[in-house]
Amino acid sequence: MEKNELLNRFCSRLIAIERRSLLTRDCYRCEIKRFLDFLETEKISVDKADAQILSSYLVMRRNEEKIDSRTCAKAVSALRSFFRFVTDEGIRKDNPASILESPKRQMKLPEVMDGKTVEALFDTVDIKSPHGLRDRCLFELIYSAGLRVSEASGLNIRDVDLGGGVAKVKGKGNKERLVLFGPQAAMWLKEYLNEGRPKLAGKVNKTPALFIARNGKRLSRKGIWKNYAKSAAIAGTSSHLHTLRHSFATSLLAGGADLRTVQELLGHADLSTTQIYTHVDVGLLRENHRRFLPELRTRGL
Repeated sequence: MEKNELLNRFCSRLIAIERRSLLTRDCYRCEIKRFLDFLETEKISVDKADAQILSSYLVMRRNEEKIDSRTCAKAVSALRSFFRFVTDEGIRKDNPASILESPKRQMKLPEVMDGKTVEALFDTVDIKSPHGLRDRCLFELIYSAGLRVSEASGLNIRDVDLGGGVAKVKGKGNKERLVLFGPQAAMWLKEYLNEGRPKLAGKVNKTPALFIARNGKRLSRKGIWKNYAKSAAIAGTSSHLHTLRHSFATSLLAGGADLRTVQELLGHADLSTTQIYTHVDVGLLRENHRRFLPELRTRGL
């Protein structure tokens, strides 16, 4: 079977049979394309690729592309799914990916920004232009509601209730949830909908998307990342847009929110995923240390 046809049929299976999200489909497609390109380079066909070849591919990704444990785990998951498809299609009888083990995820403390840094970042956006107004509104909403980039990109106008400060988003696994956003984000949303979006959409555009590009189409995840990176470079802060989501979660916990509430707002399926945000900065640790052990104040801590 030709490579593109193989990829297309695999992706169709992901949606129709495995019930994967469009985002997972796109991620797996990219991963398996890399793998098939690797097989071509090694002059090995899919039906001849054994477990050792799969391991060599993963080692190559780690050594040459410097992928982390999380990305490696995604690659293993994609390979398992692909070879289930291959065996079901009768291309081969065995599944060499079945014995692959996912690496243990290395839990790193998330990078966060304090309120002043976030404000400084937002202030770098030129709100005089329609797309600048859109970006300011977009960043405010991501921070205020703790959204993933894909969730922000997928928002439609009808999903947002300005008066109630509530939005309906579709998260991982196409699971819908309600998120809350504050008056600051609501203000920018109102201004964007009244002033910015009509100019971007044009007279005949009927797209339901909330955030749109200059061509009137839905603003993509890549477009959002690119625009954020420009503002982050000017502000001299983190270029990772997900930092806004991390900062949202950390601020809630620092303000007294319980872990279960933060889990719901972030859309985490497992509470253990949310627990990574329970870290606190050194300043807060020192303050609590002094508060509960006052005698240490005289020891120059």
